[in-house]
Amino acid sequence: MAHRPKRTFRQRAADSSDSDGAEESPAEPGAPRELPVSGSAEEGPPSGEGRAQVAGRPHRVRGPRGRGRVWASSRRATKAAPRADEGSESRTLDVSTDEEDEIHHSSESKDDQGLSSDSSSSLGGKELSSTVKIPDAAFIQAARRKRELARAQDDYISLDVEHTSSISVSRNEETSEESQEDEKQDTWEQQQMRKAVKIIKERDIDLSHGSGSSKVKKFDTSISFPPVNLEIIKKQLNTRLTLLQETHRSHLREYEKYVQDVKSSKSTIQNLESSSNQALNCKFYKSMKIYVENLIDCLNEKIINIQEIESSMHALLLKQAMTFMKRRQDELKHESTYLQQLSRKDETSTSGNFAVDEKTQWILEEIESRRTKRRQARVLSENCNHQEGTSSDDELPSAEMIDFQKSQGDILQKQKKVFEDVHDDFCNIQNILLKFQQWREKFPDSYYEAFISLCIPKLLNPLIRVQLIDWNPLKLDSTGLKEMPWFKSVEEFMDSNVEDSKKESSSDKKILSTIINKTIIPRLTDFVEFLWDPLSASQTTSLITHCRVILEEHSTCENEVSKSKQDLLKSIVSRMKKAVEDDVFIPLYPKSAVENKTSPHSKFQERQFCSGLKLFRNILLWNGLLTDDTLQELGLGKLLNRYLNIALLNATPGPDVVKKCNQVAACLPEKWFENSAMRTSIPQLENFIQFLLQSAHKLSRSEFRDEVEEIILILVKIKALNQAESFIGEHHLDHLKSLIKED
Repeated sequence: MAHRPKRTFRQRAADSSDSDGAEESPAEPGAPRELPVSGSAEEGPPSGEGRAQVAGRPHRVRGPRGRGRVWASSRRATKAAPRADEGSESRTLDVSTDEEDEIHHSSESKDDQGLSSDSSSSLGGKELSSTVKIPDAAFIQAARRKRELARAQDDYISLDVEHTSSISVSRNEETSEESQEDEKQDTWEQQQMRKAVKIIKERDIDLSHGSGSSKVKKFDTSISFPPVNLEIIKKQLNTRLTLLQETHRSHLREYEKYVQDVKSSKSTIQNLESSSNQALNCKFYKSMKIYVENLIDCLNEKIINIQEIESSMHALLLKQAMTFMKRRQDELKHESTYLQQLSRKDETSTSGNFAVDEKTQWILEEIESRRTKRRQARVLSENCNHQEGTSSDDELPSAEMIDFQKSQGDILQKQKKVFEDVHDDFCNIQNILLKFQQWREKFPDSYYEAFISLCIPKLLNPLIRVQLIDWNPLKLDSTGLKEMPWFKSVEEFMDSNVEDSKKESSSDKKILSTIINKTIIPRLTDFVEFLWDPLSASQTTSLITHCRVILEEHSTCENEVSKSKQDLLKSIVSRMKKAVEDDVFIPLYPKSAVENKTSPHSKFQERQFCSGLKLFRNILLWNGLLTDDTLQELGLGKLLNRYLNIALLNATPGPDVVKKCNQVAACLPEKWFENSAMRTSIPQLENFIQFLLQSAHKLSRSEFRDEVEEIILILVKIKALNQAESFIGEHHLDHLKSLIKED
């Protein structure tokens, strides 16, 4: 093979981009990798095509550090793609060129070595100004034919170089091969070059990275090595095997030691957990912490559903209550208007038909139809003491009642499904309290230091509210608080506190009252504000029963009344004031219109008086829960003096009037007149007392003298003793003095 001298490189100035390119990361998989060339650190880029290859070499792509962003990775990959292709092409050219350089360099003679040294030294001093002359195509083809003939004859290419013209021929061949290598290469030539590279690769690396000596070190055949036989190799292998076995046994011993240490540590931990009180405490507290966290998570998830069900039930009951209230007010308005028009017609004309609009006529018929049904029901129940006007009139049409019951049933079905997917330990109040009871029994100090008595009412609030969804305190058949499951569970929890059962200041004794203040009373307040009808005796009686249990039997230990109780009492007073202002209406008709007890005017007036008297009775039923001043102002000042007294004054004195006065006096609380030293009644009854004295004067001169004794008894009951004595002395009714002395 013809000899090829080393390529000449032109020295280049230092550039930051070239330095970056030198540190370029490995190329893509599959791209040819550039082999290192001896002395490349000192040499510059090659002239001509070599310079173009260096210029086209891509800079190192610095990837993002750490965790990359999606938008940053996509942009950088797009920009680097074309540059990577260019670098791949340039590296392909460098590989073939460098391989050939290594082959020729390994086979250079001493003359070539001297030439290479001179060339290297001249490059280190200054930049070469001349460039390699590229031969034409005919010259290249002739050189190839010459080489092929040489290979065919001798099967090798002589390495002897006698004339300097061969150097030029080698440089032309190098330039030709570099320029056409990417286009077409001979297969046989490539195979031979690869074989040569493989054989002399290690020797070339040593030569290229040596101390810079220009002379190639040749193998000295005179050096002799010690003889090697199978026994020596076997001995060395056995020695090596023995060392490895010893190392392995040492590692096994260490491993067994570590396993024993782990087992010993686990055993120690178990022993400590089973024997140490501190460990037991830690284990219990950890389990309670996990339990409470899970319980809170469960309740937080369910509270939204509970609120939705509560709102649905409240809206359903509110709709029903508003229906009754609006119907009562509309019927009162239409019936009153009808009777007024009827009175005008009677005054102006005694003949002619009275026209009534269709809506009024339909309302009057509906009113009479419901009254007829109630009368029939009272006859069947043998209730003959009922007075017209005292009915609550809370009947619904059958279709509306069916819809109401269906909606209520749907809500109750949702109520049952709230905790159907929850374990009993997280939805059963008794199980929850049992967990805290165990804490209180095992570690009472930490139990009280954690103020668990303040936390339990908050934890139980959602669970109690679920049980109260179907609870209606306005119904007489509603379940009492003491019969509810949650009430019994809380009482058992409080009673089980044996250690602090004798302490009045025990915080656990306040759990029940706190639950009532935070959960029960607010619900009662909603019923009072939006659903309670003070004109209904059944609703009022049921509400008072529950309020007495809450406000009297389970009041807080502190003397001051809680804010929730104050809000409840204010709501009760406010609702009764509204009922007095909106629902009480007692019309006044001429005596000619009401003398006939069967006339529509007389019946309507009688019903309205009984309705007002019923409200008066319901208001005074709150005696003991509301203050005396509040009841006297509301019941006596606003209702008795403004409405009932005026209706009595317009009535004709007689047995009916005395009967109504007895009904009024029967509603008054006996507690107001318990003081035996009282000789005069309370100030708010002064108007009523004056009416009684006027009625007694009129009856004493009429045929109803026996009714005077009833009036004296009323005066005595309400502690109007001075007025009664004056009346008896004025009318010489000495036989009635005994009534005053007996009192």
